[in-house]
Amino acid sequence: MEARNVIDSVERLEEAIARVRKAQKVFATYTQEQVDKIFFEAAVAANKMRIPLAKLAVEETGMGIVEDKIIKNHYASEYIYNAYKNTRTCGVIEEDKEYGTIRIAEPLGLIAAVIPTTNPTSTAIFKTLISLKTRNGIIISPHPRAKKSTIAAAKVVLDAAVKAGAPEGIIDWIDVPSLEMTNLIMKEADVILATGGPGMVKAAYSSGKPAIGVGAGNTPAIIDDTADVTLAVNSIIHSKTFDNGMICASEQSVIVLDKVYEQAKKEFKDRGCYFLDDEQTERVRKTILINGALNAKIVGQKPVTIAKLAGFDVPASTKILIGEVESVELSEEFAHEKLSPVLAMYRAKDINEAFDKAERLVADGGYGHTSSIYLDAVTQRAKLDEFASRMKTCRILVNTPSSQGGIGDLYNFKLRPSLTLGCGSWGGNSVSENVGVKHLINIKTVAQRRENMLWFRAPQKVYMKKGCLPVALDELKHVMGKKKAFIVTDSFLYNNGYTKPITDKLDEMGIQHTTFFDVAPDPTLACAKEGAAQMAA
Repeated sequence: MEARNVIDSVERLEEAIARVRKAQKVFATYTQEQVDKIFFEAAVAANKMRIPLAKLAVEETGMGIVEDKIIKNHYASEYIYNAYKNTRTCGVIEEDKEYGTIRIAEPLGLIAAVIPTTNPTSTAIFKTLISLKTRNGIIISPHPRAKKSTIAAAKVVLDAAVKAGAPEGIIDWIDVPSLEMTNLIMKEADVILATGGPGMVKAAYSSGKPAIGVGAGNTPAIIDDTADVTLAVNSIIHSKTFDNGMICASEQSVIVLDKVYEQAKKEFKDRGCYFLDDEQTERVRKTILINGALNAKIVGQKPVTIAKLAGFDVPASTKILIGEVESVELSEEFAHEKLSPVLAMYRAKDINEAFDKAERLVADGGYGHTSSIYLDAVTQRAKLDEFASRMKTCRILVNTPSSQGGIGDLYNFKLRPSLTLGCGSWGGNSVSENVGVKHLINIKTVAQRRENMLWFRAPQKVYMKKGCLPVALDELKHVMGKKKAFIVTDSFLYNNGYTKPITDKLDEMGIQHTTFFDVAPDPTLACAKEGAAQMAA
């Protein structure tokens, strides 16, 4: 493998862009079999390194939990591979011979991938793997606080891909990230895969290039009075504590109906969650936001650490800090996205109040992302339908831990696994689903000439053979109950009396009739229109 130049300046980045474009042009000629081999080997290599990469990410960023980051790396490699291993992404991917259409997949070209500090290794693995599967080149812009671990993950995938036959330099990265270089790669790329804060995503969409970005999450979870409260509370804990709450789909607020509020509160307490008193709640409020923005010092931290930042102590075993609050307005700090094991808990007198609170929390900062509800899905279908109707979120999860359920393929089967969750127009995004390989290919459709078929409606019954006429006409009145008849024939048959037996029988039965006898041997459209006009007269 050729020696790689460190990308620490705009000039070096421009050189890298040219190299990756050159490699991608070669990669675009690869067959599906070649691509699938590269995809497999790269995924296996990333999965083998899931433990050291997780340790490196926690060591470098000081955020999250090693064991959970191992799971995320495993998910980003093995789960993503299994989801797309049989998906065709090269050449003809679909053909319909009857309708004469062929769909052909082509790569997008050069992808600029912005990687967040919250998921530095798993997101890098995910984006590089789906880029390889779709024959795209990719340049990664890591977060400055996570560049070491992000680059390490990208290098693992690159080395395995090249060893399996991919062009050298098909994956590259910025070694010394800066705003200037991030803006340059977004400007020069063919498409941007942006995962990060609202500012970064907005910059991606403002770059002038197609962008696939994700919006902020502020997931509310409702616990209905028909829910399995034990399941609901433990699912929320399972989700909210995963990697110290850094997955953007994790619950930020729980809204509990009055009837089961105390039961849910007791379950939270019994499972190691800490309920803040009034003074502590106020202290945590001042810790969540700094100058109106999320305090980076609490992101991905343990509850005990966050409590110390707020000026008090909690048991080291504490799983979540819970503040019982009332307001869902932006003036309430607990109503914001917190990306940490800090949870707002609301009481609702009925399901309609719960829906109102959830709607407002989504509007406060989670439009398009994820919402969650716990209820009896069999007997309470009407409630579920109303919740689905009212929530402006692209993922609506039922009886499911939202961190794991939102990313897909965990606790559900048809939600595509992804670490980039689209939020649609509500969240200012270009896609409203979990991002996958289909978003990284162009589709060419070859459509051969076809013409709409012609058809005519035949009568329900056709009578034939000598002697059938009186029977047929008798059924017209006594079986079908018809009062009018329209006879279509040509002038020869009419002028020579062949229609007279019919009209005589119709007269006998009291059925009104009209005869159209100007049908030409080769009828024209004008002839048909004339007959239709006479029929309607």
